[in-house]
Formats: sequence, structure tokens, C-alpha cells
Amino acid sequence: MAGDDAVRDLEASRGRTFIRLLGFLAPYRTSLLVSSVLAIAAQLAGILVPVASGRIIDELSSAEPETGAIAIGVAAIVLLGVVRALLMFGRRLISGRQALGVEYDLRDALYSHFLRLSFRFYDRSQTGQLMSRATIDLQAVRFFLGYGLVFFAQHVVTVVVVAVVLVVYSWQLALVALAITPAIVATAYRYSRVSHPVLREVQQKLADVATAAEESISGVHVVKAFSQEERTSARFRRAADAVFERTLAANRQRALYVPLLGFLPLVAQALVLLAAGWMVVEGTITLGTFFAFNLLLAMLVLPLRMLGMWIGQAQRATAAGERIFEILDEPEEIADRPGSVRLPDGPGEVRFEGVWFAYEPGRPVLRDVSLTVPAGRTVALIGRTGSGKTTLAALVPRFYDVTAGRVLVDGVDVRNVERRSLRSAIGVISQDPFLFSASIRDNIAFGLPDAPQEAVEAAARAAQAHDFILELAQGYDTVVGERGITLSGGQRQRIAIARALLIDPRVLILDDATASVDATTEARIRSALREVMRGRTTIIIAHRLSTIALADEIVVLDEGRITARGTQAELLEESPLFREIHEHGLLQQVVAG
Repeated sequence: MAGDDAVRDLEASRGRTFIRLLGFLAPYRTSLLVSSVLAIAAQLAGILVPVASGRIIDELSSAEPETGAIAIGVAAIVLLGVVRALLMFGRRLISGRQALGVEYDLRDALYSHFLRLSFRFYDRSQTGQLMSRATIDLQAVRFFLGYGLVFFAQHVVTVVVVAVVLVVYSWQLALVALAITPAIVATAYRYSRVSHPVLREVQQKLADVATAAEESISGVHVVKAFSQEERTSARFRRAADAVFERTLAANRQRALYVPLLGFLPLVAQALVLLAAGWMVVEGTITLGTFFAFNLLLAMLVLPLRMLGMWIGQAQRATAAGERIFEILDEPEEIADRPGSVRLPDGPGEVRFEGVWFAYEPGRPVLRDVSLTVPAGRTVALIGRTGSGKTTLAALVPRFYDVTAGRVLVDGVDVRNVERRSLRSAIGVISQDPFLFSASIRDNIAFGLPDAPQEAVEAAARAAQAHDFILELAQGYDTVVGERGITLSGGQRQRIAIARALLIDPRVLILDDATASVDATTEARIRSALREVMRGRTTIIIAHRLSTIALADEIVVLDEGRITARGTQAELLEESPLFREIHEHGLLQQVVAG
């Protein structure tokens, strides 16, 4: 009983998914109606051809055939062929545009939702899996919604109209022809039931292949550095083998059911030929009727044979739709609340009040953190790896929401501020800077696309990047490779700093921003940052003592709690953890020297 309930729930879920997919056709109701009408009209024109052919044969079989009647019949067949070709041309043109429109809407909805999802979602998701849903799954849905439904409607109309015409010709022969219909319906239903889970697995395995390919290509430098080409290739092969295996299973199902769905109408055709031939011999029907009836019956073979293919396409589209809707149904954890306001003008004070945070329930990363960073002051957060430094800083631009407590910027809870307004006031420079495959100017002006060239250059000078940019072949118009791979780590970091400075943030967050530069470059950046940070609230996450020295106050974190705060001199006396970090930093300087 429980198994039956599970099956019913699964089928109901598939039905809901299918109906939701049809919702993407709503903006194209008119074009769908027109293309369906054209498709149906084309089929009706095709159905009239056997009727006209039967009349011609009857005329030829008569004692005194009329040449004029035969000529009119032939002309009618030619005219019907031309009309059918024009109708099919119009249908394909409209259907193609509709398919592209559906694909555009789906891709736009999916990509827009991707950008609205929180950091937490991306923390647990693989890029290859997400890209698969935006490409492979979307193509499957697009093909079915753009073309499949129109073809399906065309085939259904063909079956219905041909069945009516057959009844008009001879209800006895029509009964013989349609007697096989229950077997066809049962076979089609069975194919629908068994194909869906396999096709869903195929979609998932294709996503696994995309993931393996994306990681292998993105991490090719690591793969080569550790001579792991064969192992990585073997991993990709395993993913490809899994796709091959499941696709083979789907093909086995298709190889069984599609020919069967094509064979059953032929059985009906054979029975009709036998019965109709006997009726011609008996004189019950004319030779023309026999000919027309069998031509019409032949027109049923393709629609009924295609039934299996379209059922497979519908199941594949539904399986792909389920995967797409998993993304679209993912909640926007960090969304603007009703009544959110723009961040009011202010000097940039940041305050943490009783902040708790956990990435996973029951495993807090921050525990009851209360801290005020006065406007214009610089605070350095230090601590062992995993102490919560980066997490605490990430709560300010609201990359995550606190589990308990609150974070305020200029006295306003960040959860009550519009995200765009909040983040435009906060400059973030991470340890691993990301650059787009675009010009250096576009990368620096990413947060302020309309910034004048003078402002871009001023930000680059402040980040000590202007001189090396001018040395590049195209200067600020130089296009960097993917993720800025054509630049050194220090150069990427300085461009990232310039990008943050250009928006003129009231709060600046430096997450180990000088970790990728050498001592000389760090000294130049530090000198520039000292000017940039003047009068601007700054939170520094750093391990180098030279960077920590930029701070007015140092806050020591250990296991998610603030254990000490003060100046460097004060902490050397009061905090054993800071002394340990300080001594380690001195050792690093000696080794570097």
C-alpha cells in the first residue's frame, strides 16, 4: 500500500512539473495557437489527398471515365500539396521562433535566479551541476515546449480526423482498424512509466560529466603540476561511462517500446487490408474506397509510431524540468525584506551585537560576538584558522544572515537595508581575487561601469597598479585571461583593490588582501592603503604583522569568540594567543629576510 502511495505521489509530482513547464508557454499563447492551427490545417490538407485519390481511382474504374473529372482531381491533389507545404513552412517558422523564445525565457529566469541565490547555496553546490541545468536540461525542455507540443497536437488531430473519415467510409473497417488502439495506449502508458526514472538518471549523469569536465579544465594547472593527467582522465571516463550505461538503458527501452508502438498500427493495417480486400471482392466497397481507406490508414502509422518518441521526449523534458525547478524553487535566503530602506548617509560605523552564526545547525562558527568599529577606525581581526574571522567580516555586507543577534551599519540593521544600497557602500577585497575575461578597465570599473577614465586611473594609482598597467601592450584596454590568469598574483590583487576603491566605500573589508604579493609590492600597497583608509572604516583580516600594524585596534578571535582586544603592545602582555601569532609572524619575517 505504501508503495502504491509512493508511485501515486511520484506521478502527481511529474504532473505538477509538466504543468509548470507549460506555464512558460503562456507568453506565446497566440503563436502556439497559430502554429497549432497551421499544423492541423496542414494535416487536414494531407488527409484530403487520399480522398481525392480515391475519387480518381473510382473514376478510372468506371465504365466511361471522364477526363475532366480526373484532371480536376489531379489539380486538387497538386493544390493541396502546395497549400500543405505553405502551411508547414509557416508552422515551422512560428514554432522555431516560439522555441527560441521559450529557451530565452527559461535561461533568463534561471540565470537571474542564480544571481539572487545566497553564498550558502553556492557553498554546497558544484559549478558543473549548475551549468548542466542551464544548458543540457534547458535544451531538453526547449525542444519539447518549442516543437513537441505542436507535433503532438498535430498527430492527435490526425488520428481523430482520420478515424472519423474512416468511420464515414466504412464503420466496419474502422472498427477493425481501431481495435488495436487499447494495446497502443497500454504500451504507451507503460513506456511513460518506465522511461522517466531512467531519463532522469541520464540527466543527472550528464551533469556529473559536466562537473568533471569543468573541474578538470579549471584546475588544469594543478592537474599538470602534480602529474595527475591519467587519474583525472580516469575520473572523467568513469563519469562518461555512467552516462553511457544509463543512456544505453534508455536506448534499450526505446528499442523495445518505439518499434512495438510502430508495429501495432501495422497489425491493424494488415487486418484492414485483409477485410477490405474481401469487401472489394464482394462488391461491398469500391476499389477507390479501398485505396483511399488504406492511404488514410497509412497516415495513422506515423502519428502512432511517433507517439513513443514524443512520450520519451515528454518524459525527458519533465525530468529536466524537475532539475531546473529544483534551482528555481531554491529560496533566496538573503533577499530584501518587505519595507527595506536604502542605507542612510553616515560615517560608516559598524556594530556587532550578540552575534551568533552557524553554517550548519548546531555547529556555531561565531558565539555571542559583540564588537563596535567606530567610524573611520581600522580594526584587525586575527586568530587561528577557523576562528571565524572571515565569517564575521562577511556578515557586514550581508553575504550571510546572522543566526542570532544583529549587525548594524550606521545604526541600521543590515537585514533591513536594500542589498544593493548596502553593498555599494562596502568595498570587499578578498584573498583570492577574481577577475573577469575582460579589459583591465572593465575589471576595475565593474562596480561603477560608467566611471570616467580619470577615476579609474586614480583608483589604480591608489592601489599601486597604474604603472604596471601602462607597461602592458594595450594599457587599460588589455584583456586579461580567464580569472586574470595572464597576470601575476600581485597584479591581480592590486586590480581587485582598485576595483574596491573606485566605488568609494564608507566601509572597507580587506580579507588577507596582501597575501599574494611580495614584500616590496606589499610595502607599496600598504602605503597606498594607509592613505585610502584614512577617515574610512576598515576591517582587516590579516596574518602578516606588517599589515596588522595598519590597524588602530586588534581583535583576537578564538573558536568564534572574542578573547582579547587592544593595541599590539597591550595584547603582547595580555593575550597568549596573540603572543603566539606575533612570534610566528616574527619568525616568518626572519625566514623571508
